[in-house]
This record gives sequence, structure tokens and C-alpha cells, in this order.
Amino acid sequence: MSFTDSIKAVLTNYVGFSGRARRSEYWWFVVFSILVNVVARVLDSVLFDTSNGIIGGLLGLALFLPGLAVAVRRLHDTDRSGWWVLLALIPLIGAIVLIVFMAGDSKPGTNRFGPNPKEQGAVAPGFAS
Repeated sequence: MSFTDSIKAVLTNYVGFSGRARRSEYWWFVVFSILVNVVARVLDSVLFDTSNGIIGGLLGLALFLPGLAVAVRRLHDTDRSGWWVLLALIPLIGAIVLIVFMAGDSKPGTNRFGPNPKEQGAVAPGFAS
């Protein structure tokens, strides 16, 4: 999945917590979020003489839900519940464990969260494409 395809997929499925997300979809969105944050900080520092201004705050709010949704879908792809995202609340250790989970390969075939997005045209019974 390309950079632009993954950003479009995440932003069009803004708060879709069901289903699965490929590794590339998740990591390209992480890169996009970092780039947007850097640009927002530069604009805030130029326009408002602070790096934590209104532009960064608004963009952070706008990207929070799609970021959370794609993280949950990525966990689903590794056959884990989305509740594992709460590990981020544990300082350092939680972030390391989540990075390992997010970097892992998807479980082959259909799991309880839907068909594997790597398999082109894969639609399991009971899941709409």
C-alpha cells in the first residue's frame, strides 16, 4: 500500500474500529502524523511564537480518532483485541510492547476480525467487502 493510499484509507475510515489494517497502512499513517505535527509546530512558532499553539492542537484533535482507529485495526490484523492499545498508558514498557505488536506480521487467513487485507479479494462469509 502506498503512502497516499494508506492516508486516504485511514481518513475515509475516520472512526472505523472494525476490520483489519495492513502494516503499511498503519506505519504510513504514523509517518504522515509526524510530518503534519512538524509542519504544525513550525507554523505555530512562526505565527504565534510558540511551538505548542492552536494549529498543532487542532490537528492533534483531528488526527486522534483516526490514529486510534487504525491502531485498533492493526491490532486486529495481528489477532489481538483493540483493548491492547491501552498498553500505551504504561510508561516506556507499554510503548515498546505496542511497537512490537504493530511491527509484527498479520495472521494469515481470516480471523475473528475479518479477512486478511493482504489477500486480494478475500471476503469471508459474514463480512462485507
